[in-house]
Amino acid sequence: MVRKIGFVVSLILLVCIGLPLFATGTTETAAAGPKVINLWSFTDEVPKMLDKYKELHPEFDYEIKTTIIATTDGAYQPALDQALIGGGADAPDIYCAESAFVLKYTQGDMANYAATYKELGIDVDNLLKKADIAQYTIDIGSNERGLVGLGYQATGGAFIYRRSIAKAVWGTDDPAVIKTKIGPGWDKFFEAAAALKAKGYGIVSGDGDVWHAVEGSSEKGWVVDGKLFIDPAREAFIDISKKLMDNGYHNDTRDWTDAWFADMKDANPKKVFGFFGPAWLINYVMAGNSGGTKPGEGTYGDWAVCEPPVGFFWGGTWVIANKNSPVKDAIAKVIEWITLDSSTTGLQYFWANGTLAGPGGTKDTVASGTVMKMSDGSLPFLGGQNMFDVFVPAGQFATGRNKHQYDETINIYWRDQVREYTGGNKSRAKTIEDFKQLVLDNLALPIK
Repeated sequence: MVRKIGFVVSLILLVCIGLPLFATGTTETAAAGPKVINLWSFTDEVPKMLDKYKELHPEFDYEIKTTIIATTDGAYQPALDQALIGGGADAPDIYCAESAFVLKYTQGDMANYAATYKELGIDVDNLLKKADIAQYTIDIGSNERGLVGLGYQATGGAFIYRRSIAKAVWGTDDPAVIKTKIGPGWDKFFEAAAALKAKGYGIVSGDGDVWHAVEGSSEKGWVVDGKLFIDPAREAFIDISKKLMDNGYHNDTRDWTDAWFADMKDANPKKVFGFFGPAWLINYVMAGNSGGTKPGEGTYGDWAVCEPPVGFFWGGTWVIANKNSPVKDAIAKVIEWITLDSSTTGLQYFWANGTLAGPGGTKDTVASGTVMKMSDGSLPFLGGQNMFDVFVPAGQFATGRNKHQYDETINIYWRDQVREYTGGNKSRAKTIEDFKQLVLDNLALPIK
């Protein structure tokens, strides 16, 4: 009985002086917690990168819990928003956002959840300079608190054209010459379109090919001072699209349709000269729709890239950290390795040289100009051309200051209305009027 009373008294004393009960074991486990990083993405690209990081750094003993939700049908953003707002053990530590909606998470409605890279302990200023990161990616990933997101790809755009058609029309397929035929500016582009038509070719597949260049090259975005704004360059797309249609300069396809893919392998009656796009369009879309897998098959190997009439970018994925994450030190290492490490053991070197999963993978343009300058970007699909020679400066021509978190929605309204006009279904004035009304009705944005 005495021993029992003594034990009880001891417990009371421990509680009174604030010491934890049974300090050995239980408290250490609770304090340390499970070593888990929650990663949210809409593709398996970044999850595979973390697999590579763990392979290279066996001491990094964190479990990676991955949530992948495709952006189809708009499923990714609502789920991510709910997870960030809900917080807790299952909240994202690292999350990805693509160009169509990244500003929502870096500068818009959900930006308050993003940690600045400096808060993570990353030597941002030094590493940005060392890696030679294109400014447009920095602008998109920054807000008044600092840099909160960066990408690993470079998505500056080029003009991707057919070598055989260039030779048939101008007698050469040299990128240094062809860039002077199609630009700079849209007047030169339409001179080239007329020359191509005279030989029986279209200059592009559809007006969507031109839209990404027009959108990306405008001085201002769709929203200025909280109001809808139609930049003159974007309004000019109405006339560019109409001119392409009325003169038969394209096949009037819509991007991401079977007819558009068919133009990549000459499966439509009229051959087309080229497409506007970044390296990912070549690697992940055109190559697979070229009708071949090596030079001489289909159009594979009959392509080249040159500087476009206007500078632009299209696409990309930004990597962001949750400011409320309990594992900031760990995610800082991963994020720095993905976005700012310009060494030969950083993610971007593997990505640029197609060696992330071993030799022989797909080469791609990356955010770091430093990495691309020390990498080999030659592709059989481009007839052996080193695409980095064109895409490194392409990233410098692009701007990220004309983007807004509502771009994805507004672009759909705009392009649908322009197609109504070019199809002869409404006047130019009615096209603009209906577009403005759609934005007002659905996004409640007044007109500037």
